[in-house]
Amino acid sequence: MNGLERHRPAVAPASRGFALDKGNAKVFGVCGGIANYFGINPMIVRIAFAAGTVLGLGSLILVYLAIALIAD
Repeated sequence: MNGLERHRPAVAPASRGFALDKGNAKVFGVCGGIANYFGINPMIVRIAFAAGTVLGLGSLILVYLAIALIAD
């Protein structure tokens, strides 16, 4: 293993624009796609969406559905 392989991030940022992540999907792959785009852990995005949905009285559900319908 060379020096480059040792320091590879757990989630690599997307090389192209935003796309749903069907391989890492729980429902539609929106949170997985957002996580891939920004290079972060998908669980962080899922927790943020869940907290935002509860605190925003369900408004993020509409945002989630809009992203799922528009992307890919």
